Amino acid sequence: MERVKKKRKVKKRWTPLKIMLLIALVLVVGIGGFIGYTYYQVDQTVKKIQSPVKNTGDAVVEKQKPVSVLLLGVDQRPGERGRSDSIMVMTLNPTRNESRLISIPRDTKVDIIGKGTNDKINHAYSFGGPEMAIKTVENFLDIPINYYAEINMQGFTSLVDAVGGVTVVNDIDFDYEGEKFAVGKINLDGESALKYTRMRYDDPRGDFGRQMRQRQVIEQVIDKLSSDVSISKFNAIMDVVGDNAQTNVSFKPMRTLAFDYMDAFKNQENLKLEGTGGKEADGIYYWHPTDASLEQTKTALRYSLGLE
Repeated sequence: MERVKKKRKVKKRWTPLKIMLLIALVLVVGIGGFIGYTYYQVDQTVKKIQSPVKNTGDAVVEKQKPVSVLLLGVDQRPGERGRSDSIMVMTLNPTRNESRLISIPRDTKVDIIGKGTNDKINHAYSFGGPEMAIKTVENFLDIPINYYAEINMQGFTSLVDAVGGVTVVNDIDFDYEGEKFAVGKINLDGESALKYTRMRYDDPRGDFGRQMRQRQVIEQVIDKLSSDVSISKFNAIMDVVGDNAQTNVSFKPMRTLAFDYMDAFKNQENLKLEGTGGKEADGIYYWHPTDASLEQTKTALRYSLGLE
């Protein structure tokens, strides 16, 4: 069994999210020099990616109350529903101008709501799509999920290419799928960035190290989106989102989230579950949070949502 280091909470001014690109793109609308054009393009893209999954967030956002969003990065192959290999929950409180983010390890063993089994949390999506993933996460964290957004791995690759690649500082030397990633500053195109963010078995931090590398890459993507946006680049980004993302956040609440919840976005606290993992009787690896860590996380999220 491996033990994860003690839970840490880190205040960060901005921690971009792989799947929350939709909201980040709306932020671009507010700072671009071609507002009318981008407004129309974003509106059309959001219509294209709308999911039939019902949300409970529109009335909440209209009153500018605390809201929660489930963020999914889906590994999806042709003909398959795929699995949610990146699972994050973000809460936004516009009254206190703060947000909280928790990454749930994909191997976490939980009750799969609607399936009647105890399995890895990332299997909820493959069993029952975003609806089952939402219900399972709600049960696990004891909070309501108001919205969800997802992007598949091809979208992640294409997005990095659309902004011209990214540069990150790598802190661990490793090889993955035939490519070497040396310690230090490295340049990544879309394919290399996907490999860089997928590796976890050679990282002593496991899934937490992988999550850190994901945030590194998307942080650079967001920096490029906010500092260098041409019409051609913007169109390429819209195409990536339109072809690879889904959400039940419609355009009007998305605009409200992007602008009226902006201060909450900027004042973000990262929560981290503490726990252990290992192979069980069935020969499969599972991860379990400690009871104390899980309860602490639940309390922090519920407080952020004004539930206690």
